[in-house]
Amino acid sequence: MNITREVILDLLPVYLAGEASPATRALIEEYMEQDKELAQRIRMQWADNLSRITPAALPPDLELRSLRRTRAMLGWQKWLFAFGITFTAISLTGEFSFGDGHIKEFHFLMRDFPAQFGSFAMLAIACWVGYYSIRRRLRTPRPDSE
Repeated sequence: MNITREVILDLLPVYLAGEASPATRALIEEYMEQDKELAQRIRMQWADNLSRITPAALPPDLELRSLRRTRAMLGWQKWLFAFGITFTAISLTGEFSFGDGHIKEFHFLMRDFPAQFGSFAMLAIACWVGYYSIRRRLRTPRPDSE
């Protein structure tokens, strides 16, 4: 396989950051043994820049804070789901009247109580919007979808 200089230059940032796989490191090092000019240029240009760059220090409790935040969001999601179902069911309640063994009349209670229906419907919508926004925020892409 013929590897061009452009491919090596594309792989250099990953190599210099120390994040390249062993095969990629071996490929770049083998190419630099053949192309001494590129190897010298990399040493001169990149080595000085990399010595000045320090990796960002992450707080030691970052994982614990992330876990707690995720647990809290899952708790909120659970409660919003429960309240969303409850307020939806309340706003869609109906009244049945039976006579002679069959249903004589049915109507939703929003006909008789429009203000209460509106308030429960708005609460239900707010709960569902909150639930789906948290659900979307917590969703991670599947490994096979990349």
